[in-house]
Amino acid sequence: MKILTEPIGSVPRPKYLVDGLKAFAQQEIKGAELDILIDAALKDTISRFEQTGSTVITDGEQSKPSFATYPINGLTTLAPNGVVIPFADGHTRQLPTITTGPFKYQAYASSYLAKAKQLTNLPVKQAVIAVSAISLLYPAEGIASYPHEHFIADLLNEAEADIRQSLQGGAYNVQIDFTEARLALKLDPSAGLLKSFIDLNNKVLERFTAAERKKIGVHSCPGGDHDSTHSADISYAGLLPYLFQLKAGNFYLEFAGEKDKRSVLGFIKESMQPEQRVFLGVIDVLNPRIETPEEVRDLIFEALDVLPISQFGTTDDCGFSPFADDASTSRDTAFEKIKARVKGTQLAEQLLQR
Repeated sequence: MKILTEPIGSVPRPKYLVDGLKAFAQQEIKGAELDILIDAALKDTISRFEQTGSTVITDGEQSKPSFATYPINGLTTLAPNGVVIPFADGHTRQLPTITTGPFKYQAYASSYLAKAKQLTNLPVKQAVIAVSAISLLYPAEGIASYPHEHFIADLLNEAEADIRQSLQGGAYNVQIDFTEARLALKLDPSAGLLKSFIDLNNKVLERFTAAERKKIGVHSCPGGDHDSTHSADISYAGLLPYLFQLKAGNFYLEFAGEKDKRSVLGFIKESMQPEQRVFLGVIDVLNPRIETPEEVRDLIFEALDVLPISQFGTTDDCGFSPFADDASTSRDTAFEKIKARVKGTQLAEQLLQR
């Protein structure tokens, strides 16, 4: 039986692009010069993805400033005083806040998809940011001229458009990045914040038909930035019963990096619904060691001992470089790991067919 396998999204940018993005931010080069670097990186990324044997690829998020902030890239009405996300190694990321309305995306993910599809005949999946993450851009003190309920109404429309345009643009499927799910339980152990995130994301998903939702998935992991996480200490036991309430067809879950894998598989089996498929991470993106195809194969069979193959697929634990300046994993290592996932999945398929 065929085992589906897909990447999550980002791969490390080449050094010339990382340097170029920094130079552009410091106004040392112009946009046209940066575009040349982005185009070169995109072509190389697509080519290297094809060489891994992948049947589904992404654009590696080469032109995204980060998986979370692409919709506001270039927005001038921002203040640098938003939510701070602490990582286990001590570094932080901070979101901005908006200062006025109405709120509109500055870029839709379909623009990245269109460029990638021009460079390959392989199916291309497209990642979008969850509406729950973007909701954090509204300042806690509010905006007198732009009430929160107006912001949410605008945001839901924009998030729907982000997904719908990618589907209409020919995406193999659309993956909603919901990495703040596990973090929500860390910030609020009562699960109140998580429930509000689930509800908000479902308000977007409910705008799509059942057939469309089969091509929409949700990615959740404990974060992955500079080889560190923000919520790996939070058990899946509290997260998964809520996560699978999302009205999506596919779920992409960090798994290879989990210590108690058997328990995680049990939580998934108890929580997943019959119409949902789970893509388990079989590649630990935070570990520089490259897995062998045989190790991937064995991890797959460990999962299939608990989960039905008809609802199973493989993926990577997270994106390799969700933020553009993260060079903690080399580009070569990322593609070798992707190749190991593809070959390991093929080995498992071959054994199942005997």
